[in-house]
Amino acid sequence: MTDPTDLPDPEPELEPHPDKFFSVGVVLRNLPYLAVLALAIFGVAYSNFSGHPINGYWEFLAIATGLLCIFLGWPKAPDRDSRFRLVWTQVVHWVAIIVAMNLVLLQGFQQLMPVQAVGLILMLLLGLGTFLAGINLFSLRICFLGLAMALSIPAMTWLKQASLLLLLAGVAIAGLAVAFWPRGRGETA
Repeated sequence: MTDPTDLPDPEPELEPHPDKFFSVGVVLRNLPYLAVLALAIFGVAYSNFSGHPINGYWEFLAIATGLLCIFLGWPKAPDRDSRFRLVWTQVVHWVAIIVAMNLVLLQGFQQLMPVQAVGLILMLLLGLGTFLAGINLFSLRICFLGLAMALSIPAMTWLKQASLLLLLAGVAIAGLAVAFWPRGRGETA
């Protein structure tokens, strides 16, 4: 048996510092994902307000997302063969997504639906491609990015349909706030 006095001193306990949800480090780590999501939402918004789809923009965004996937998968590929396989599979994957996007942008296809729907379909294709790339790369963040793109489509359509209701609710809340806001300490009702 050992004597309790012979045991080494325990290391001093370090106080855990909780990671802030919106710290600068968290935002910087997630900046590429946030940028791609913001650019995709901007593309749909621009298509809806301008009245015509922006073909080259969606192709650029698909290529940028593919490059992001390659960049994020590169450290997980230890040797030359796995890096070649990573690049090859991502290139083929994103070329297929771009081909599908260009099929939606064909003149005959665009005559079947309004321009606003074309932007949503292109974002849906981009979101699906991103989600599948995340599954291929075993990346939860890329999967979440694709899911966020897909879920933003119903959110955008709901906001578009409910914009008048939301505006009226905001005006009503502002009116109630003005009516019931205390005017000063000396006033009595």
